[in-house]
Amino acid sequence: MNILILGGGGREHALAWAVLQNPKCDRLIVAPGNAGIDKIAECAALDVEDGEAVVGFAVEESIDFVIIGPEAPLAAGVADALAAAGVLVFGPSREAARLEASKTFTKEICDACAAPTAGWARFTDAQAARAHVTAHGAPIVIKADGLAAGKGVVVAQTIAEAHDAITDMFGGAFGAAGAEVVIEEFMTGEEASFFVLSDGQTVLPIGTAQDHKRIGDGDTGPNTGGMGAYSPAPILSDAVAQLALDQIVKPTIAEMARRGTPYRGVLYAGLMIENGQPRLVEYNARFGDPECQVLMMRLGGQALDLMLACAEGRLAEMAVNWADDHAMTVVMAAKGYPGSYAKGSVIGGLDALPEDSHNMVFHAGTKAEGGTIRANGGRVLNVTARGATLAEARARAYGMVERIDWPDGVYRRDIGWRAL
Repeated sequence: MNILILGGGGREHALAWAVLQNPKCDRLIVAPGNAGIDKIAECAALDVEDGEAVVGFAVEESIDFVIIGPEAPLAAGVADALAAAGVLVFGPSREAARLEASKTFTKEICDACAAPTAGWARFTDAQAARAHVTAHGAPIVIKADGLAAGKGVVVAQTIAEAHDAITDMFGGAFGAAGAEVVIEEFMTGEEASFFVLSDGQTVLPIGTAQDHKRIGDGDTGPNTGGMGAYSPAPILSDAVAQLALDQIVKPTIAEMARRGTPYRGVLYAGLMIENGQPRLVEYNARFGDPECQVLMMRLGGQALDLMLACAEGRLAEMAVNWADDHAMTVVMAAKGYPGSYAKGSVIGGLDALPEDSHNMVFHAGTKAEGGTIRANGGRVLNVTARGATLAEARARAYGMVERIDWPDGVYRRDIGWRAL
């Protein structure tokens, strides 16, 4: 098969790495890719949010299967364009991807199918939003309604902090994503990520993970796109996962089908779990980043078979074969992230690191220049390892981090602390 993956981050490097382990893959192109992906696959310059351009490229290159990595092409309807052109695609339609693209839409779906989630209200002007916060008190959660690259959420500990977040969002801090704001009750408990595949009817769980959103050790500092993750997540036991399936995920998939917009692709349910009871925090319409890295490290080549079955409507005949193991990824970010940071610093020591089924450095924001690898984004490397235990995976991952020569890189030293 000729396969095209859309995206250029750590998630897409991990997807490419897993797909290449499957003998069904004859040729792999990643657009736009990055310096790490370029070492294992062809990279192509392509506007991945332009459905017409993606379809044209897929036809020209005789692509059999397209895997959409990030959320932006999904929200732009690229999956719809490919499906209309008869190209097999993994990723939900634009309408189904509203489960991620609009917080309001997700809350309305939850209300319609009685899925447990936080109490909420939607606002289109700052004054009414601030009045709501003043009436309800803090802590309280302020969310930009639209896509904000994983950063449009503020967990405000004080009313003043909530008011500031509302001012920022309506003031354009997140562009069009903040034109509407959803305010939610603050949920207590422990967060975890639950990943399922859906072909519109059948739902197949494919793994659990827990990520670390804040920049600093001990979950301190501002939220990021994710500073590390591990899989499986102990808090998401089989019993809790079954409750999440029965009360949240399956009712959501059924409601989407009832509306004539079946959900096909990976659905990532961010859950808050307290006393064994899961509640939905939010949905993502794609693999999480960096959760994808630990899932792919554990799934390997079967990931392609599962995604193909999902796209072809054959999920009912599939099963996931998990090794009894653990994986951890540590994100190395540019100094200053998630605020302003410099690009272009040289990263050394990568060539000396192992690359095998237990150790991988997945590139996120990198570029190759003059024979060197340079930082080209906020989150730059995902140092990932597998082990028989989480402690073993952690030791391997941090052992590799320490061998990377990048003075401008920062990372958390406590990934996995809740489980360990």
